[in-house]
Amino acid sequence: MNSAQPDQAISRIVGLGLVIVLHIALVYALVASLARRPAEPLVVPIETKLIEAPKQEQPVPPPPLIFKQPPPPFVPPPEIHIEAPPPPRASTAITVVTPVKPAEPAPPPRVPVTVTPHIDAAKSQEPEYPPMSRRLGEQGSLILEVLIDTKGQVVDEKLVESSGHERLDQAALAGIKTNYHFTPGTIDGVPQQMWYRFKFTWKLR
Repeated sequence: MNSAQPDQAISRIVGLGLVIVLHIALVYALVASLARRPAEPLVVPIETKLIEAPKQEQPVPPPPLIFKQPPPPFVPPPEIHIEAPPPPRASTAITVVTPVKPAEPAPPPRVPVTVTPHIDAAKSQEPEYPPMSRRLGEQGSLILEVLIDTKGQVVDEKLVESSGHERLDQAALAGIKTNYHFTPGTIDGVPQQMWYRFKFTWKLR
């Protein structure tokens, strides 16, 4: 038997053991390096969206508080002491009372003296009776108003109440100017123009 073959077998076993040891060392070194390296965090992109918050109505502020002013502090009124006046002293003065003369009443206002006009019979005459009225038997009374001037003449006339017959009324209005004369009216003796009313009667005889 050749002695070289066992040596070769031993060399192979030794070489194989070295290879195994070397692999074990490499694995161990790899595991150790991985253990010492920190783990990187897993970065995952995150998508974000802005959501607009709902608008809220502004609250109405409450009305301002009104504080009532407290009443003023009570101040008691000051005490007032009224002293009674001293009694009057006796006086010897004599008071003379003068009688008061009553006031005389004012005289009443003076009323002017007025005299109304009147017919001057000595200078007047009745007017002629209207012939047609006489034949028809017309008669009656009427009232006239005449304006007498300061000389006693009639300057205006008017019929106040009719006799019921136009012919008699017109004859009286015409005759009062031509057939009658008056004494003028006066105020305090001074002749004044005045109105005078009188009744005129037509009567058949």
